[in-house]
Amino acid sequence: MEKTNFINRNKAINKELVFNLPSGRKISYTIYGALEGRPVFAFHGTPGSRIWFTEDDEESKLQNIKLITVDRPGYGLSTPVKGRSIIDFADDINALADHLNINKYAVLGISGGSVYSLACAYRSPDRVIKATSISSIVPFINGRPPKEMCSENRNAFFLAKYLPFLAKWILNGSRKMIAKDPDKYIHHVQNQVDHLCSSDREFIQKEEAGNIILNTMKEAFRQSVHEAATEPSLLSKPWGFEPKDIQIPVEIWHGIDDTLTPIDPVKNYYEGKKNFICHFIEDKGHFMDADKDIWKEILLRAT
Repeated sequence: MEKTNFINRNKAINKELVFNLPSGRKISYTIYGALEGRPVFAFHGTPGSRIWFTEDDEESKLQNIKLITVDRPGYGLSTPVKGRSIIDFADDINALADHLNINKYAVLGISGGSVYSLACAYRSPDRVIKATSISSIVPFINGRPPKEMCSENRNAFFLAKYLPFLAKWILNGSRKMIAKDPDKYIHHVQNQVDHLCSSDREFIQKEEAGNIILNTMKEAFRQSVHEAATEPSLLSKPWGFEPKDIQIPVEIWHGIDDTLTPIDPVKNYYEGKKNFICHFIEDKGHFMDADKDIWKEILLRAT
């Protein structure tokens, strides 16, 4: 059997946890790793869901990390919120932390989820001890994605902002395919990779990656595709804070070959800024956290 350095996240779902927020809304989450370990709240990409490791994450266990993955409003089992803001998600995380009897915690976000990890760091410096940002965007200039971003991703931002009905129509096609013919969906995803760098193409075309994506997207679209279709528009607007104003340590992890969230704007924005430690990884792209060695290093520095 071929050896792989990619993390195997392809196992049966183990749990679904839901907390009723003080507002009455529901927020869904899953706990991986060491149940009594150092708490790290982790936020999925756009689109995505709390389903990261559908059985468990051995590296989190080894490092004594309690990894709490959370569905944002409208994803998974979390109640949608009309007109929601990025910064308000930090209040949801504080409420969930209170429910779990957690006072101090770290946050970690991947891709679009990184914006929310930064929001938590900005909003709650008295509780968040460290933030980690993986494969993130930076604030757009005039609401436009950077020209270095691949056209496929720029189109997603354009549709979300100007033609959300078309974005929903496209994603509803994926939702139906997942329900009716999951193998066809996996095949479709694994053949739409020309815009990705070589390491990302290699990851996507692994058998275990196809199942990861299937499980994650099935949960992302569980209620509807509305959030997946429209969240890029929210991310393209002002975030309600400037990352440079964050007062706690932030670890930035980014693949130099990333085509979905290109490296140059990230370097220009974060390099040399107080409280930010940058790790720019050669020969890796957007999905570098799927590499076991890189994931190990990310977790080593996450708290």
